[in-house]
Amino acid sequence: MPFYLGCAIWSYKDWVGDLFPAGSRSRDFLSLYSQRLTTVEGNTTFYAVPDAATLRRWKAETPEGFKFCLKLPRDISHQGALLPQVDAAQRFFDRVSLLESRLGLLFLQLPPYYSPAQFDDLAQFLQAWRPATKLAVEVRHPAWFTPAAVEKLDRLLRELNLGRVLLDSRPIYQEATTEFERRKPKLPLVPSLTSDFTLIRYVSHPERAKNAVFLTDWATRLQTWLPTTQIYFCVHCPIEVHSPTNAHFVQQVLEEQGVAVPRLPWDAIEQTTQLNLF
Repeated sequence: MPFYLGCAIWSYKDWVGDLFPAGSRSRDFLSLYSQRLTTVEGNTTFYAVPDAATLRRWKAETPEGFKFCLKLPRDISHQGALLPQVDAAQRFFDRVSLLESRLGLLFLQLPPYYSPAQFDDLAQFLQAWRPATKLAVEVRHPAWFTPAAVEKLDRLLRELNLGRVLLDSRPIYQEATTEFERRKPKLPLVPSLTSDFTLIRYVSHPERAKNAVFLTDWATRLQTWLPTTQIYFCVHCPIEVHSPTNAHFVQQVLEEQGVAVPRLPWDAIEQTTQLNLF
């Protein structure tokens, strides 16, 4: 599939009764999640590298075609210079490669203090990246978003066939919101394709309807990008309970706008349940 849709996490107890059937147990959350959505950001790997048994269990509990998008550990990305971390990054890849076909991509999220002044360090780290998997880069220092810095980073990523993480936090900054809703960075959207894959991190507004204009904008882009670009579209929400329903709304808008995306497994389950009830 060229398009994968999911959330930032797969385990959230307040999704029981919505994404998960009533009475679902936490140990079944990954399996249930992967039967409804097609990808997930594995933010857990930012804090700790899972052991081999855990990765094999993740693989066994998910269907063929499901993809994990795993964040490089903070011990690699948030310890100053990146170049000294090349060997650690290779070890991380070697470990998570136990997911085999379930591994979609890895992404490097740079801390807010890592600026274009460290471009040479980033370039050397990325040039040393040799694992046979997709890697996308997310920058957060405001100086990365000047036209010159965007062009320079995009050129590097294209040369190496690496992706740019496309963070879209516009929905929660369209109006005055509470501080709780402002926990995601307010940065410009840079809709650049630098490879044949990309990771879109969409920070949705808790009120579903307030996402419509932004999703229509994404539908226009995806209409052009698909099917030649593999898209991982991960939906966040400052109020986490809304993330799955907002992801479902993404699917609905894309279908209504005529974007050729595969049917969501969640819809097939709901249809089967309704038929059984009937």
